[in-house]
Amino acid sequence: MNTWAVAVYRYRHFVMSSIVNDIKARFARSRLGALWVILQPLAQVAIFAIVLSEVLAARLPGVESKFAFAIYLTAGLMAWSLFSEIVVRSSTVFIDNANLLKKISFPRVCLPVVVAGSSLVNNAMLFVAILVVFALLGHWAGIAIVYLPVLVAVTTLFAMGLGLLLGVLNVFVRDVGQITGVVIQLWFWLTPIVYPANIIPERFRKFVELNPMTHVVEGYQNVLLRNEAPNFSGLLLPLALGVVLMMVAFVLFRRASAEMVDVL
Repeated sequence: MNTWAVAVYRYRHFVMSSIVNDIKARFARSRLGALWVILQPLAQVAIFAIVLSEVLAARLPGVESKFAFAIYLTAGLMAWSLFSEIVVRSSTVFIDNANLLKKISFPRVCLPVVVAGSSLVNNAMLFVAILVVFALLGHWAGIAIVYLPVLVAVTTLFAMGLGLLLGVLNVFVRDVGQITGVVIQLWFWLTPIVYPANIIPERFRKFVELNPMTHVVEGYQNVLLRNEAPNFSGLLLPLALGVVLMMVAFVLFRRASAEMVDVL
């Protein structure tokens, strides 16, 4: 892994320029441009907040704010948008850049790094918008926001490990990319984002706790809604899985790297 870290560092200018170009390309010919990164999740929050807070009268324990559920949703979606974007885009990154891989010689591992970098920029823009919305709702981020970089780092590591593994497998088994989208959608609903964790029946809570994204999302919600530190013991699960997945992905990547261009 150290070898690839050195390779990415040597090609850091290529990585940075690719991130910039990727962001520009995504919003080319779009009048609203980068605003779509912000508008889509915020619109989703508004819909869920109206349905769950008003129609279903969902309530959060220990939180009295009228807009608590909207903030709860927004915090969860911020975590999920970063995770899902990195995983889904990484699962097809080598196929999407097949022509580039065939024409230019550079460390292939730079491509998942570009995806992660672009996703982090998008998430940062979403975060700024979220802070503005929170302020309009009368909710101000507290000192616990200093823990947010830790949560972002854990989320990114876990997502990159899983995404890189799926990206390599997808080169040889194209069904992987299709299955990934379906699994991500199902995974979203199995994570307490659009519903409070306290409504889950006791007999199912152990299964929810085995979901690594449950702990990540709860960390975001604690920081942004309750102004509390995340549960660091819970974050050990996604952190450990991220490290293991990254190691497995790099081993597989090393063995398959020579054949990938021919298959593409």
